[in-house]
Amino acid sequence: MTSTPDLTCRDLIKDFKDFRAVDHVNFEVPQGSFFSILGPSGCGKTTLLRMIAGFQFPTSGDLLIKGKSMIDVGPNKRPVSMVFQHLALFPMMDIGKNIGFGLRQRGVPAAEIKQRVGRVLERVGLPGIENRQVNQLSGGQKQRVAIARCMVLEPDVLLLDEPLGALDLKLREHMKIELKALQAEFNTTFVYITHDQSEALVMSDNIAVMNKGKFDQIGTAKELYYEPQNAFVAGFVGDANQFEGKVTAVDGPMVQLVTDGGLSRRAHAGAPVPTVSQRARAFVRPEAIELSKTPFDPAAHPNASAQIVESVLFNGANSVVLLRDPKSGETLQATLPQTGDFMGLTKGETIHTNWNPAQARCFIAEGS
Repeated sequence: MTSTPDLTCRDLIKDFKDFRAVDHVNFEVPQGSFFSILGPSGCGKTTLLRMIAGFQFPTSGDLLIKGKSMIDVGPNKRPVSMVFQHLALFPMMDIGKNIGFGLRQRGVPAAEIKQRVGRVLERVGLPGIENRQVNQLSGGQKQRVAIARCMVLEPDVLLLDEPLGALDLKLREHMKIELKALQAEFNTTFVYITHDQSEALVMSDNIAVMNKGKFDQIGTAKELYYEPQNAFVAGFVGDANQFEGKVTAVDGPMVQLVTDGGLSRRAHAGAPVPTVSQRARAFVRPEAIELSKTPFDPAAHPNASAQIVESVLFNGANSVVLLRDPKSGETLQATLPQTGDFMGLTKGETIHTNWNPAQARCFIAEGS
């Protein structure tokens, strides 16, 4: 028997005066999972989160928590809590009073508040800081206090509105791991919105990619990265080389196209499969690019070509090699580990490249 999802959205629509911000969105979030909504600024993800919280009401559709419709339920009556980007901690209150604020609003006795605040601080790894002031905490500690303030209310769903956006890069990387660990510790459903793909990929059990008010694809990080269902997802999730041109042959799931620069490229087609003479766009990940100091056999390697090294960029564990085709001028980016035969590449050097067609994805170009 399947358990009731913690959160269900059914055909949710939100219209403003002359703009549809959320357009027929449907999804379910199982209990105890980390669900991220990933998309560019203006795609509708914050509006969707505010509807889940009850700060805005949908134009039509239904929204259920634990199987119960929330359409006519105000924000203070919903079993949800929300962590905002700027945390909204009260600087005039100590940490204990910050965390206990919602409990006091609910009329919980002082003795119980003290007990629950102490218990939640233990669970977020900050025991005994009840009497400290907000300005005495580090950025990471403030994040955990903001989560503790929500979790002390024991919500069914915790909503997080880009809570790492104001942090510096190193702390943001650390807090991604912390947030995932906290979600597992509380076993509470997290719904997290972000425009940062690395946050979504690292933390989430499932991710919805949102574009122009719609969900283009819902899946695991690996599914979105390796099996994108359309060109927007392929281009937005992770880095990708892109080639656009005209389809010259279709062989089952494989498509041959000639790019606008005159190069012949072969890639695995997404649905619907492009037809001959249609324009299409191919995507291939930088780490899928193979390099060789000798030419590839073109009969066995249909994407083989000679490239000129434009630059080699050190990027910590990897190097990013920027390449240019000397005939078409089209560029290519390859990602390589900091070991192996290609450590000494220099600008202007000729190198041979190839990629497996099965590792590329090709979609009908927009407007075709």
